[in-house]
Amino acid sequence: MELLTSWITTLNGIVWGPLMLLLILGVGLYLMAGLTAYPLRNIGKAFGLLFRDRKSAQADNKDRGQISPFNALMTSLSATIGTGNIAGVATAITIGGPGALFWMWCTALVGMATKYAEAVCAVEYREIDSDGNYSGGPMYYIKNGLDKKWRWLAVAFAFFGAVAGFGMGNTVQANSVADALASTFSLSPEITSVVMMVLVGLVLLGGVKRIAAVAGFIVPIMAISYVLLGLLVLLLNLSEIPAAIALIVNSAFTGTAAQGGFAGAGIMLAIQFGVARGVFSNEAGLGSAPIAHAAAQTNDPVKQGTIAMLGTFIDTLIVCSITGLVIVLTGQWTAGEGGAALTAAAFSQVIPSGDVLVSVSLCFFAFTTILGWSYYGERCAIYLFGTKALIPFRVLWVAAIPLGAMAQLNFIWLLADTLNALMALPNLIALLLLSPVVFKLTKKAVL
Repeated sequence: MELLTSWITTLNGIVWGPLMLLLILGVGLYLMAGLTAYPLRNIGKAFGLLFRDRKSAQADNKDRGQISPFNALMTSLSATIGTGNIAGVATAITIGGPGALFWMWCTALVGMATKYAEAVCAVEYREIDSDGNYSGGPMYYIKNGLDKKWRWLAVAFAFFGAVAGFGMGNTVQANSVADALASTFSLSPEITSVVMMVLVGLVLLGGVKRIAAVAGFIVPIMAISYVLLGLLVLLLNLSEIPAAIALIVNSAFTGTAAQGGFAGAGIMLAIQFGVARGVFSNEAGLGSAPIAHAAAQTNDPVKQGTIAMLGTFIDTLIVCSITGLVIVLTGQWTAGEGGAALTAAAFSQVIPSGDVLVSVSLCFFAFTTILGWSYYGERCAIYLFGTKALIPFRVLWVAAIPLGAMAQLNFIWLLADTLNALMALPNLIALLLLSPVVFKLTKKAVL
């Protein structure tokens, strides 16, 4: 086991090394340039489309798909707004210093173009399976949009996606919920795991429509509640915000000296963990979100892409920014804490019982991530094995929850993190090869 862990650790250092980070940022910059900054210029339009289509898309029989564009975004956000927004941001700052938050912002800005292109391709090349469900995502736009010689990339993505989901999208999330409830409310992991199994199982029985309906209800409430909580902390420390932002920007280009319980970090650590944790949080380039957007009720790939890019904007530029600013301006990042405990300590410094509120938020974030990733995983499994894989996959998915809630997951976290990077590789290659299609569709829709 030690040898396997050592090998995976080495592989993780390679796949999340400078070349991967350069590829993620490079593809995003290339797409942003080819789109003449369309995502940045149309954020307001995207919000307008999102809320205007929330009801009308459901009533329009001319639009093909299973769920409204609004619920497609909520489903993708249910998977992205998770432990990365609370524990991931804290980890990035703990290791890379405050400057890591700046590089998370940069990753999100270029990631909006990546997320846009993913959703455009997902709708353009989606299929209907034998059960009448819409299937899309990287494996389908590789299969239907590229030459047959690239077909192996689709299989690779589907394999990595199906397996990685059990780690980052299931057991790690279940473990986070169990740990938060045990430390805050002294609730045993056994009870937590049973309750989660029942709740997740009930949602999965209804397929993507029920997942989307639950996500459409919970995600806006949990995200807005967390943001309002964070804004309250920021307002109570309003005079400290300029200094915190200055520290974040300066640290991004100069590194951060050791102080208190913080060991110090150079520029490369800030970049590496800022980009890596940014991708872990918003999943731009990972290829997961387009699987949800492929089920949207729309005949317009550009419209869905425009809505999809809001996932990165909301996840990182709003939710992660709230977490990061609270951690930095309270000064807790120098106390030697890490992960969710650091975020909880930062909130508790300003708000009584802030740790309880953070724990509750973490539970909701992680629960919806389990739901969102269940859909991603089952679509990957169906691509590999057909619709007959649906029921066995869902049974395995629910059965994995107690294993995650009651186990030590250091190795699983490492393996899942590595597989996530391996998911990104075929997706980023496909986006580069299909970029002329994305540019053409966008230009045609805009003109």
